[in-house]
Amino acid sequence: MNRSLKKSLIAAASALAAVTATGGAFAFCGFYVAKADTKLFNKASKVAIMRDGERTVITMSNDYQGELKEFAMVVPVPVVLEEGQIHVTENAIIDHLDAYTSPRLVEYFDEDPCAVYANDEIMVTASKAPAAAAERRRGDDALGVTVEAEYTVGEYDIQILSAKESGGLAIWLKQNGYKLPKGAEATLGSYVKQGTKFFVAKVNLDEQTKTGLRYLRPLQIAFESPRFMLPIRLGTVNADGKQELFVFALTRNGRVETTNYRTVKLPTGMTVPTYVKDEFGDFYKAMFAEQVQRESENAVFLEYAWDMNWCDPCAADPLSDDELQELGVYWLDGGGDRAEPMTRRRPSPGGAKDVFVTRLHVSYDAAHFPEDLMFKTTGDRENFQGRYVMRHPYKGDAKCEAADRYRADLPKRFENEAQTLANLTGWDIEDIRTKMDDNGQSFTPPKKEKWWEKLWSKSDKKG
Repeated sequence: MNRSLKKSLIAAASALAAVTATGGAFAFCGFYVAKADTKLFNKASKVAIMRDGERTVITMSNDYQGELKEFAMVVPVPVVLEEGQIHVTENAIIDHLDAYTSPRLVEYFDEDPCAVYANDEIMVTASKAPAAAAERRRGDDALGVTVEAEYTVGEYDIQILSAKESGGLAIWLKQNGYKLPKGAEATLGSYVKQGTKFFVAKVNLDEQTKTGLRYLRPLQIAFESPRFMLPIRLGTVNADGKQELFVFALTRNGRVETTNYRTVKLPTGMTVPTYVKDEFGDFYKAMFAEQVQRESENAVFLEYAWDMNWCDPCAADPLSDDELQELGVYWLDGGGDRAEPMTRRRPSPGGAKDVFVTRLHVSYDAAHFPEDLMFKTTGDRENFQGRYVMRHPYKGDAKCEAADRYRADLPKRFENEAQTLANLTGWDIEDIRTKMDDNGQSFTPPKKEKWWEKLWSKSDKKG
């Protein structure tokens, strides 16, 4: 029997918020270097990457918690950046992108089983004194470290460094007041051998005070490089356990995936018990952790892939052209040359923006992710989202054979939902059943009326 369902989107919980609700100090894929003996740990990062040909814009959002004077970040970069290639943006843009691409929970309401409806498909289409500066440069040269450029951008003091060997770079960082975490020198050495430059950012407290903000805004860098990659190895050096990294890739032509690690689609489309509505954050964390274990802790998970100009269902409105341009999408106004040929595709509803967004989530440590993340842009524009479904049973007083069959089938349906939830999360099946029963999803079949009870009205009296 076909039954139509009413649907609504009830939750699009931020996956990052769910994972990082316990607090801590967070960083981008570089490591934090702290003055004195302050311990700073990386926990989670959000990184947006615009990639078009060799053109790249990386937006690094952190949720650093600690004294601003202690903040510093070291990130490997392929070239010496000019001042105009460094920018500071607002957290709200990354937060919007996070919300738009978040795994989501939708709910449906069963209709009256006695009513006749057409089948509704539940689907998703598819600065220093001169003398002091001179003395400092002489010391730098002796260590094989060159300060290629220095800028103040927003509330950050930026230095671009090059180094001849890792030992000199490590000594330079320590002499400049930073304590390197154990193991950093060896990791730095591998980047030095590749001719990599180092982007060092510290907070300029005077400039920070002028902003009136109590948090740090995302840093952005723009450059060209034949390598489409994200350095994560430095981020594992002072990490206290695994870190969560969310990558939002913006391209013209389609989905982005990793080339040196497996990209695995997050389980999606499953029906889960209705009580999950109030525990969606816990559900997501448990489900993701379970999938990480099943993939031997070395897979990158696809959570969302979609044309930016629409969504179904929408966890948040698509980003505006101004927001996308702030993230590096330079082609929306029709200006500028094209760095990469455009793949032909069928226009999507609402008009094409020529922007395809991919959300990747990786839980990583040095043992399971010994290499930086290498990416490629595919021509695949198939839509995908991490999406989970709740179905509320019909509560009305329906009286017909179809209603009897419907109610008789509910315990089996609820058991399937319980088994699905247990399989996704690793949660105890008995605990799930108990919560479902407490939430009105009973596993007790309704009393079956005997055939003769239908013959005569209950109002008949014995004569």
